[in-house]
Amino acid sequence: MATVYIPSLMQKLTDGQSKVEIEGATVRQLIAQLESQFPGMKERLVEDNRIKGNISVAVDGEITPLGMLEKVGENSEVHFLPAIAGGA
Repeated sequence: MATVYIPSLMQKLTDGQSKVEIEGATVRQLIAQLESQFPGMKERLVEDNRIKGNISVAVDGEITPLGMLEKVGENSEVHFLPAIAGGA
C-alpha cells in the first residue's frame, strides 16, 4: 500500500492522522480510496475531475505533471502540496 501524507489543513478529515496507508495503482485510485475512508477529501483535492490548480502532487519525491493519471507503486510515498507560484 502507498503511504499518503496528509496536509496539516486536511488532517481534521483523517482524525488527526498525518499519513495513511492506501491501496491504489494511480493517484485517481488513491483519492477514491481516501474519499471512501475519509469523506470530504476528494472535494478538497479535486475539481472538474482534475487535481485542483492550487495543489501539486509528488510521488516518490517527484512533482508529477500527470496529476490523477500518475502511477503509484505499492511502496510509493504520495504528498499533496500547496502549489507554489513565483514572484514578480
